[in-house]
Amino acid sequence: MLSDDDDDYGFEYSDEDESDEEADTENQYFKAKEMSPDADFQDRVAAFTEVLSLEREEGKKGEWGFKALKRLVKLHFARGDFPTMLESYRELLTYIKSAVTRNMSEKSINRILDLVSSSQSLGFLEVAYSETLNALKEAKNDRLWFKANLKLANLYFQRQEYTSLVRLCSTLKKSCMRADGTEDQSKGSQLLEVYALEIQMYTEMKNNKRLKEVYNLSLHIKNVIIHPRIMGVIRECGGKMDMYERDFV
Repeated sequence: MLSDDDDDYGFEYSDEDESDEEADTENQYFKAKEMSPDADFQDRVAAFTEVLSLEREEGKKGEWGFKALKRLVKLHFARGDFPTMLESYRELLTYIKSAVTRNMSEKSINRILDLVSSSQSLGFLEVAYSETLNALKEAKNDRLWFKANLKLANLYFQRQEYTSLVRLCSTLKKSCMRADGTEDQSKGSQLLEVYALEIQMYTEMKNNKRLKEVYNLSLHIKNVIIHPRIMGVIRECGGKMDMYERDFV
């Protein structure tokens, strides 16, 4: 879950004087944040909503509205009010194009996705991820788009939603290819992450034919920097495949 200090990163000081309106918005944010967790739920929501009202009076989106929306996402999720949480999240996603820094938006989105991934509702998860992926595509943030898709793919694997996982892995592999259908060498590390996930899936499904195909494809990717855990998954599953086939070398 998002901690109470998650919004403290990325604070940027400016040499320019803040306007009175900006100072009011900032002060209201910290006033809302400092409310006791035991305070009335509606009062806490109203305090963060006031930040957004003040921001609208300023006429531009910025850091404090973004952080207030992240707090509202957390509050409504903890309450189990997923429709209202999604409304706040959709509004938050409109900030990522230009209202806040890419670093701030990426950290926030990753934390929110980690938060919603604890939900047992697959339908809610898919809506939350769909909203995220559409916004990232529009913002042309390909790196975070891939990472978010990979998070969803891992959720599908954990929940044994193999049909959805196969479809998503196909999309991710296509994103690692050039227009002519050949592998984009600059995306070799990303492609190996997808192969590692497919290898785990086909191992669980005991589909040795597809397992061998994907394993052999993974061995053809050279000269990439990959996390040892990913390489360990590939090698371990490859070893299990050899055992299944009684192919001891």
